[in-house]
Amino acid sequence: MSLSQSSSWNIKKKVVRTHRGVVTSQSRIASEIGAEVLRKGGNAVDAAIATSFALGVAEPWMSGIGGGGFMVIRLAKTDEVKVINFGMKSPKNLNVEDYPLVEGSATDLFPWTRVHEDRNVTGALAVAIPGQVAGMGLAAEHFSSLPWKALIEPSIDLAKKGLVVDWYAQLVISSVAKDLVPFKASAETFLDSGLFPKSSAWTSHSSNVCDQSRLAKTLETIAEEGHQSFYRGELARTMVNELAKAGGRHSLEDFESYTATLQTADKYSYRDHTIFGTPSMTAGPTLKRTFSLMENWQPEGNSPDSKAYKVYDTAIRLANEERYRFMGDERKEVAPSCTTHFNVVDSEGNCVSVTQTLFSIFGSKLMLGDSGILMNNGIMWFDPEPNKPNSLAADKKCLANMCPTILKRNDGLCFALGASGGRKIMPAEAQLSSFILDYKMDIEKAMCMPRIDTSLSELTIVDDTMDENLIEDLRGTIQQVKLAPRTIYPFNFACPSIISSQVVGGQLENAGITEVMSAWSDAIKE
Repeated sequence: MSLSQSSSWNIKKKVVRTHRGVVTSQSRIASEIGAEVLRKGGNAVDAAIATSFALGVAEPWMSGIGGGGFMVIRLAKTDEVKVINFGMKSPKNLNVEDYPLVEGSATDLFPWTRVHEDRNVTGALAVAIPGQVAGMGLAAEHFSSLPWKALIEPSIDLAKKGLVVDWYAQLVISSVAKDLVPFKASAETFLDSGLFPKSSAWTSHSSNVCDQSRLAKTLETIAEEGHQSFYRGELARTMVNELAKAGGRHSLEDFESYTATLQTADKYSYRDHTIFGTPSMTAGPTLKRTFSLMENWQPEGNSPDSKAYKVYDTAIRLANEERYRFMGDERKEVAPSCTTHFNVVDSEGNCVSVTQTLFSIFGSKLMLGDSGILMNNGIMWFDPEPNKPNSLAADKKCLANMCPTILKRNDGLCFALGASGGRKIMPAEAQLSSFILDYKMDIEKAMCMPRIDTSLSELTIVDDTMDENLIEDLRGTIQQVKLAPRTIYPFNFACPSIISSQVVGGQLENAGITEVMSAWSDAIKE
C-alpha cells in the first residue's frame, strides 16, 4: 500500500435486487442505457447490444467499435447457452518483415522481444480487424426483439454530448497522454492544445468535455445502414484509406470477409454444477482445465482457508503453463490491459455475459480522424518471434484472455460473470466461481471475498485485507507472496461483475453487483 494512502477507509457497494432485469457494467452511464432498453420492452440481448455500444462512448479507452470480444447468452426457456465470437484477426496482407526485432522487451502488456518502433503496440501496424460491430449485429439477427436503430440511438446521443472529464477520466487520460500526442485525432480528442491531458477543475463545477461528434456520425451510419455498413461501403473504405495512409496493410477485403460466429457454448461439469464457457482462442479452455485440476480437492467450511488458496494458486498456474505451451501467449503480463466486462439479465431470466476490448489502454492510440474510431492494437497479442504457437502471421485469429462465463449451481441458481484485467481475468473468475459453487456464497459475499492473483511469474499477489493467519499460512506454502490493496487505481486484481438469477416461489429474483473499487462501475435495475 502507498505510504500516503489511508488504511482505515471502508468502501462498499450494495447488491441491486429486483424481480425484473439488471445490467452491470464498468460505466454507470452504460448500465443505465442498458436498463432503459429493458424498461422499453427489450430483452437481455437488446440491452447487451445497447450497453456494448454505450461503453465504447462512455469508456472509450477500454472498448468500442474499433475492438472485439465475446458474448455468452443463456436462453431461460430452453436452457441453451450460445457464444458469439467477435474476436479480432490480423490483416490478410500483414507482412512479418514489418515487425523487425530489436534489443529489449516490448513496452506494453506482454514482454515479447521488442519490435522496432513498437510497431506491434502503437499505430496502424498494431491494428487488427475489429469485430465488435459484427458481433452485435449477429446477436441482433438471432436474438433481438427491438429494432437495431433503437439500440444504437442512445450511444449516438451520448457521443453528441461528448465525454465529460471527471477526476477518473482525467486520471486515465493522464496515464497515457504522452502516447496519444503523436496521433492527431487522438490528441485533439483527449488532450488540450494537443499536448496536455484534459482535466477537471479542482474545486469548481465546470467541466471539460472530449468532443466525440465524429464518432456520433459514424454511429448514425451504423444505426441507419446496419452493422454491415462497418465492413462494406463508404465507411469501410474510409477506414481502410486512413489505415493505409497511417502505414497499415489493411484492405477492404479484410473488412468484407470478416464474420462473427455463433457457436454452442463449451458445457462441462464441476462437481455437480454446470459451467458454460467460451471455446478456443480465449481463456475459456484454460478456466475449464483449472476446474478439472481442482475437482479432487474437497473444500471445508463456509469460506476459503489457506489450503483452498493454495489449491487455487497451483491449479491456475498449471492450467496457464499448459496454455502458454500449447496455445501460445507464453510470457507474463507486465501492464494492465484495456478491457471491459458487463452482464445483463432480463425479467424472463435470459442472461448475457460480455467481455470486449481494445486490448491496451486506448488500444493502438490511433484514432481515425474521419470516423472518430479509436482502433485496437490486437497485433500485440501475437508473439513477434517466429515458430511459436502464437507467432505473428497474416489472416490469423488473435488469442485472447477474455472468458465471459455462465454458471448453473446445483440448486438451480444461475450466474453470469466475467472481468476485465488481461491475464488477471481467468484467475479471478476461477476463484469467484469457486466461492459461488463450492461455498454457496451469494454474489455480495463472493465479490467482497479477498482473492489472490497468479498472473505473474512465480509471484502471487494477495489481497492485503485477507486474514493475517491465512497470509502467514500462504507465506509458508507459496513460493513468493506479495501483499497488495484493492485500490481504485491501479488495479492490482481483475475488475469483475456478477449477476445472479433464480426462481423462488414462482417468482424470478435477479441481483447484480460490480467490483467494489471500480469508481465508475454500477449495477442498474430495470
